[in-house]
Amino acid sequence: MINVLIVEDDPMVAEFNKRYLSKIEGFSLIHIANTVGEATTVIQSNSIDLILLDVYMPGQNGLELLSSIREKELSIDVILITAASDVDKIQSALRLGVIDYLIKPFEFERFKQALLRYKEKFDLFHKNDTLNQQMLDNQLLKPQHSTLKEDRSLPKGLTLSTLNVIVDTSKKLISFSTDDVAEYTNISRVSVRKYLLFLSEIGFLIETLMYGIGRPVYHYTYEGNDDVLIEYRHKIE
Repeated sequence: MINVLIVEDDPMVAEFNKRYLSKIEGFSLIHIANTVGEATTVIQSNSIDLILLDVYMPGQNGLELLSSIREKELSIDVILITAASDVDKIQSALRLGVIDYLIKPFEFERFKQALLRYKEKFDLFHKNDTLNQQMLDNQLLKPQHSTLKEDRSLPKGLTLSTLNVIVDTSKKLISFSTDDVAEYTNISRVSVRKYLLFLSEIGFLIETLMYGIGRPVYHYTYEGNDDVLIEYRHKIE
């Protein structure tokens, strides 16, 4: 298992990162730290492989923690998950060797891709004593982002007929929330959420976590990615 530390001062955002992480196999959440000081304490007393790190923190910021990790030559990898989008901060983070940089708000699929790519690299370096050129090239030179999952079967509990209804509704609404689809189709919100999650995971819809007044809301956008769904339908029909 890959031991993960989340460093995020916003409890609601930290909870969403925790939920996202729980959906991906091979990762174990060790702790959620609200400050750089707390994160430092956790690092000293636990074996941490990966940190999901925010930049904007009370007191010391995330880049200071990242710099400290590099100065101490700790064997810890870092993925930044932050609203910091200015070029200087992004360049500073990349120069300090972050594995990936996710700008809030982001889709679950983008989060998943970042974690799965990291897991591939982690496994490569932890399961082999030596590497040849082909092994390195396969990891370093392959495309970084993929819109398709390897498993192209309809998930358990989903039906093709209802999927077709959700797909048609998505095309009509274009940009919408779970509640919008539930109201339009008279299908329960819980069921709609399952179908929208599936469609976002295969790249048919773009899922974004919107922050505003109250709890964050998942928002979906249809951008004409019909080819992705066609490939799945060939498998499940």
